[in-house]
Amino acid sequence: MANSEQTQGFWTALASFVDDVYGTISRLCAYLMALALMAICGIALWEHLPAVAAMEPAPKTWSQASRTAPAFAVSQLIFPGKTETYEILRHPEGGRKDVFRWSGIGGTPVAELELYRPGEEADQVGSAAGYLAARMDPAGPRELEAAGLADSKFGPVMLFRRTGGTEATQACLRFYRHVDAPKFRLSGWSCLGDDLPARRTAIGCMLNRLVLLTAGNDAKLTELFARAEVRRSDCAASGATASPADWVIGADNPQLRGTL
Repeated sequence: MANSEQTQGFWTALASFVDDVYGTISRLCAYLMALALMAICGIALWEHLPAVAAMEPAPKTWSQASRTAPAFAVSQLIFPGKTETYEILRHPEGGRKDVFRWSGIGGTPVAELELYRPGEEADQVGSAAGYLAARMDPAGPRELEAAGLADSKFGPVMLFRRTGGTEATQACLRFYRHVDAPKFRLSGWSCLGDDLPARRTAIGCMLNRLVLLTAGNDAKLTELFARAEVRRSDCAASGATASPADWVIGADNPQLRGTL
């Protein structure tokens, strides 16, 4: 009887031991499977990171709109023998820039006109002189000084030139005109003409010969050009034809206006 009870106890203990071993092995397998699952998820996430980065929105910058129809034109009669290029730039937030460039023999740039209609983008223009200096001298903007005003059908246009003695008297002129309603900006530069009065006249003539081809749904822009056309004068009369006593649009930059 005693031997039977001992045998029964042995088998009971053995069965309990086997159950413990199976339980331990099961828990160990579950632990290893959890680790493997975590490793697989980590690897998949790591491989997915470049795709996530690629899906992030690109910086909102200006891009060329080659399929957009031109909105402006400038009469070629004032640029005989010059090659014209026309570029349209669009901003994701609605802004548009129409840029004319003219070059002479050998492709040498002689003039540029930018027409900017802002959208919702932030326009980091700063001062007119600073914007023009950075635009014409991207490698190293130079200080500019006021060079009077040029008359145009859009009203007086601010003129600037490089600061400094003899070089200033021979420098190309930059120009800037901002219209509040509608928001519209004309700016650029011109090297046409043998002296400052001639270059001033060339800028006034360029703006007087600027015409609107299409304004889309912008009725205010159409109205602006319609009013400007009424004020348009003959090209030969544009620019600085004032008397020497007129220090605002005189042939040279008056010293009392200072450097901008």
